[in-house]
Amino acid sequence: MMTVRDLAHARAGDKGHSVNVSVVAHDEAGYERLLRELTEARVAAAFAALADGPVRRFPLPGLGAFNFVIERVRGGGVTATGALDIHGKSLSSLMLTIPLPGNEPEG
Repeated sequence: MMTVRDLAHARAGDKGHSVNVSVVAHDEAGYERLLRELTEARVAAAFAALADGPVRRFPLPGLGAFNFVIERVRGGGVTATGALDIHGKSLSSLMLTIPLPGNEPEG
């Protein structure tokens, strides 16, 4: 099954009780597929154990990228959490594991 990792790379940054995750497609075809399939709802479902949301998606077509803002991250962010990954860098790895539908091999 295809995941976001097959089409893009990602980077996360802590913003207090929110986190932003940038997803940058490797090429235009990947961007178009992510535009269709990497929805706010799909990201919210993937992050449900870590954040209460909402999730907002900001497409950046000129860059072939997206910025996702995930609100109400549990633990309070970098200044309040005792979590091992206090800056949320592993959240970009979580974004990359999101499966994308409709990618069964043809033939």
